[in-house]
Parts: sequence; structure tokens; C-alpha cells
Amino acid sequence: MQEVACRCMQHSKFKIMGSVTWDWSLFEWLNFDGPEWLDMVMTKISGIAIWTPLYLLIIYMVWRRYSWRGLLAFAVAIGVAVGLADIVSGIFKHQGILADLLPSFPARPRPMHTVDGLEFFANGYYTGNKFGTVSGHSATIVAIALLSASVIKRRWFTIVMVGVATMVCYSRIYLACHFPQDILLGVMVGLLSGLCGVWLFYLLQRSFEKKK
Repeated sequence: MQEVACRCMQHSKFKIMGSVTWDWSLFEWLNFDGPEWLDMVMTKISGIAIWTPLYLLIIYMVWRRYSWRGLLAFAVAIGVAVGLADIVSGIFKHQGILADLLPSFPARPRPMHTVDGLEFFANGYYTGNKFGTVSGHSATIVAIALLSASVIKRRWFTIVMVGVATMVCYSRIYLACHFPQDILLGVMVGLLSGLCGVWLFYLLQRSFEKKK
């Protein structure tokens, strides 16, 4: 397979604007030149289409537990949670509808766009978006996981969602899209967004119950 790598000066001698280097060693340990089949798997995991059956399962389980009113409340709540996670993470990468909110913020380049001082393998993946300060993938999947698990309330489902979120987060490191710190910040944004979604869901549920 094609190897995309960069080997230059020592970490301690190189600093990039708006970035830190404490997690470079951890990134290099987690990011490696994998076989082609693993590249394909991680690319799929990082995408959307592969999770369609899971999203359909979530819709079914919410409908079965709360009926169509609950499903409507969940749809609104998940839309707000995911939208909030995506918008907030985008602010710190100068992307999305609020890209210009903090124009002077020193966004952190993605590993694949870090020019010097880092060894990385993109494993056949490329994105033109240069900054990865806060992982939007991590933020959105964690928001979805927290909200759906809180609403469905099944232990096995919660375990599945934790596993899914972990795989998506790791795929972003494997594909050299994010550093570990980016993932951590994304998880934090996702947790806060997910909690907002949980609050909104139960608020709407109570509102629907009063109208019965």
C-alpha cells in the first residue's frame, strides 16, 4: 500500500502555531501503516453509510418504547444534539456556519497536514480540511451515543454504543485526521451536546404527555 509519512526534526525542537505536542508520541503509537483491508475498514467506520442499520435500529427502539410522539421528540433532540456538536467543534477549526466566529483562534492542523516533526500514516485517506482542533466525528458520535443510550435504557445497547463511539474515535487517529487531544476535546463537546439533547427530549416528552 501507499505510505504517507513525514519524518523530520525532533518533537522538542518543533512547534506549530495553535498546537501542542504532548500527544504526538501517543498519536504515533496509535497510528501505524496498516494493511489495505484495515484501511478500508477504518475508512468505512469513519463514514456514515456503514452505520445506517444502527440508526434504523435506534429509530425502531425509540418508537417501540415511546410511540410516535416519543420518536418525534427524539428526532428533534438528536437533531439539536448533533447540530450543536458539529457547530461547536467547527468553530475551533474555522469550519461550518460559525467558521468566522473566532477568526484569530490558532486552530491546530490535522496530523496529515502537519508539515514537520511528526511521523504519520494517512493509510490511503485524505481530507482537504486542514484543521482538526476538535474532532467533529467524535463529538457527533458521542452525542448520538449518550442521547440514544439515555433514551433507550438497555444495558446491551449502551455497551454497543460505547463500542461504536470508540471505533469511530480511533478511526480518526488511524486515518491521521486527528491527534488524541482533538479526540478528547471532541468527546467532551459530544457529552455536553448529548446532555442537552437528553434534557430536550424529556422536556418534549413531558409537553406531549400534558397534551394527551
